[in-house]
Amino acid sequence: MPIARRTLLAAGLAAPGLAAANLAAPGLAAAQAPRVLKFVPQSDLGVLDPVWSSAYVVRNHGLMVFDMLYGMDARLRIQPQMAEGHEVSEDGLTWTIRLREGLRFHDGAPVLARDCVASIRRFNARDGLGQSLAAATEELAAVDDRTLRFRLKRRFPLLTYALGKPGSPVCVIMPERLAETDPFRQVTDMVGSGPYRFLPGERVAGARVAYARFEDYAPRPGPASFTAGGKQALFDRIEWQVLPDPATAAAALRAGEVDWWEAPTFDLLPLLARDRKLALSQWEPPGFISTLRFNQLHPPFDNPAIRRAVLPALSQADYMTAVAGAVPDGWREGVGFFAPGTPMASDAGMTALTGPRSLEAARRALAEAGYRGETVVLLAPADFPSLKALGDIGADLLAKIGFRVDYQLTDWGTMLQRLVRQEPPAQGGWNAFHTSWSDLDQLDPAVHQYLRGNGRAARPGWPENERLEALREAWLAEEGEDGQRRIAAEIQRQAFEDLPYIPLGQMRPRFAHKRELTGFTGGFAIFWGVRRA
Repeated sequence: MPIARRTLLAAGLAAPGLAAANLAAPGLAAAQAPRVLKFVPQSDLGVLDPVWSSAYVVRNHGLMVFDMLYGMDARLRIQPQMAEGHEVSEDGLTWTIRLREGLRFHDGAPVLARDCVASIRRFNARDGLGQSLAAATEELAAVDDRTLRFRLKRRFPLLTYALGKPGSPVCVIMPERLAETDPFRQVTDMVGSGPYRFLPGERVAGARVAYARFEDYAPRPGPASFTAGGKQALFDRIEWQVLPDPATAAAALRAGEVDWWEAPTFDLLPLLARDRKLALSQWEPPGFISTLRFNQLHPPFDNPAIRRAVLPALSQADYMTAVAGAVPDGWREGVGFFAPGTPMASDAGMTALTGPRSLEAARRALAEAGYRGETVVLLAPADFPSLKALGDIGADLLAKIGFRVDYQLTDWGTMLQRLVRQEPPAQGGWNAFHTSWSDLDQLDPAVHQYLRGNGRAARPGWPENERLEALREAWLAEEGEDGQRRIAAEIQRQAFEDLPYIPLGQMRPRFAHKRELTGFTGGFAIFWGVRRA
């Protein structure tokens, strides 16, 4: 069948540590001193593999070391990155992707199409949208060193979105020898083709991670825009410094010992704002949506009527005030199941959260649903301030409604291990927990894992819902944005009925940095383009 050339080169696809002093002359010192950036991440980098883990800190590390075939620009459009462009056949069943010239891995080997094929296959085994792509693919093969080709069983208009989405996990390109690692076993050899090289000999668990600029990185022409465009590495060295608590991080930033703090707590923002050497900036896209997630494998939240009984009394404003307080523009309420201000967001079913709040109505609904006094094990991390605040509000709310609450505090690492356990709560399981997810992971049904209804294959909580799954498949097949919006609204209405979780509002956090740092491209902690003025 003839191939109609639709190469995408410029147009996007809409997506549903300090140097030692130098005693020489000032000009020579500036030229010779290494450019070092010291960064405080949100948490320690306990895992290195950005395909194996969906943690944001691992994603941020991964995008320094690895590159992607496609990226997302600041307008949330997918753009070619390592790809030069692609062609799609008239029937939409054959996609041919051509690599840019000059791409090399950190070990000097050229990036080949077979590296990309192996990397995509490994990613597809770990990611929800990747699994949908794999199910639609008849064959994925390397045609030659710079060309890979998908032959599809059915049309899959979101193919480049799957390969270029910035939400975790991400489809990074590894050498074939690494990408052939079992998808359920971590890759620890960090050989990528991204703008920075990982320095394994300098990694100190719980304290430091270091990177060096990759001299042979071939940035795409043009300016950087979010994860797309020309990724310019402007520092010779970047050091991640893991500090024990927010107060220590704030003190280090104010003393000039570090340059950039990714995740200051809201209560410290006024202190940092008063320091004239510092600036507070906001991510764009801006937010994180908090959630109350239910375990649907065990009573009482295996009953959808009991889950819905929480809605009449729940106040998003109460939750967001507990986290962000009175920080101007620090939060918003009236948030549904898709990120506010994005194409799939709608008012469908929102009266369940925006109508009058009534504790008495919630109590009546709980009694009518047949609640029998089962203990609700609610987990929260004592060492994660924002999630601890959400947990405190949730424990109080559930108790006031009439639930018998066992509020269990632990550390974040232990809680993560416990959340994957499917045993009953009395045997080490759980009933509910609070967390927060980036807007990027709640843009649409393709990437929104908390709206999956695929049972034990779903994220912890394990809802099983054929209707939600059918609507997701319909959305994936829909090629027009009007149709996508209609289906997304139906998904939201269905989600309010089945309630896999409750959205609690959107936080709009800031990051703190020295005023001399500029060039942040937004979204999350991205290091290309950042410069010292």
